[in-house]
Amino acid sequence: MGSFHAVGLLHHPRKPESLVLAGEMCHYLADRGCAVWMGSAWDEPEALAHVAGLDLLITLGGDGTILRAARLGSRYRVPLLGIKLGRVSFLGEIMPDNWREPLARLLDGDFWLEERMLLDVAVSHQAGAGQSPARSGSGLSPMPVDHSYLALNEVVVSRGDLARLITVETWVDQSYLTSYRADGVIVATPTGCTGYALAAGGPILPPELRNILLIPICPHLSLDRPIVLSQGATVTLRVQADHPPILTVDGQFEITLAEGDQVDVRASEHVSQFVHVQDRAYFYRTLMERLRW
Repeated sequence: MGSFHAVGLLHHPRKPESLVLAGEMCHYLADRGCAVWMGSAWDEPEALAHVAGLDLLITLGGDGTILRAARLGSRYRVPLLGIKLGRVSFLGEIMPDNWREPLARLLDGDFWLEERMLLDVAVSHQAGAGQSPARSGSGLSPMPVDHSYLALNEVVVSRGDLARLITVETWVDQSYLTSYRADGVIVATPTGCTGYALAAGGPILPPELRNILLIPICPHLSLDRPIVLSQGATVTLRVQADHPPILTVDGQFEITLAEGDQVDVRASEHVSQFVHVQDRAYFYRTLMERLRW
């Protein structure tokens, strides 16, 4: 594979060491003949103005920085390379104290690309509260979409501030599945299986799969097992609660929901590409190291 010519560096604005390292890498890449752009991972408009012209996007932060970069880069199929500056860094590839040798290999074409699915998330606000769609053969009534998001890790509908259970009516491919009585429900990608989904008792899946995970959070007298859905499945969630539940996307976007609001989640046509210089068994090795099992 050929080398990368236009490279972006996304640093974490609250990690001074991230900006210092980005400066060092900028000089190194320029000496290798690359055109380099450097910016803050939190300045999405500025990043979007540059990402379309990049061949590679390097993040200097934790997994949160990579989540932001994945949403940006996926629109233009720009591959990502993560420098591990976070506390856990499941998604990072290179250690900050040993980046020159792997980066040189990458620029010389010694790498492979891994595709990871993203989720399309559509939120529809119900005009009239208290209306509940049919649960059986008639399926769900279409609703206009008010907000849409991309997620690399997970979508979570949860109880919000109050420690009260909520009811989450759940459909798979327009067919009623169950009503969870729980603190919430996680809809996760295989990438997200090592995050909130893992903490909630979900399974570990290889990151290149395109199956959606459906996992209840602290269910009470309702279905308490995680479900791995078929590739291409669509999940629809509606909440019943006497207080405002919330929707969070990748832990970075928060939307307050009302009774009757609908959340539709499906595999996106966009994918995120991760650059690797490690061998293909890296995922399980990283898993054991991070979990200290």
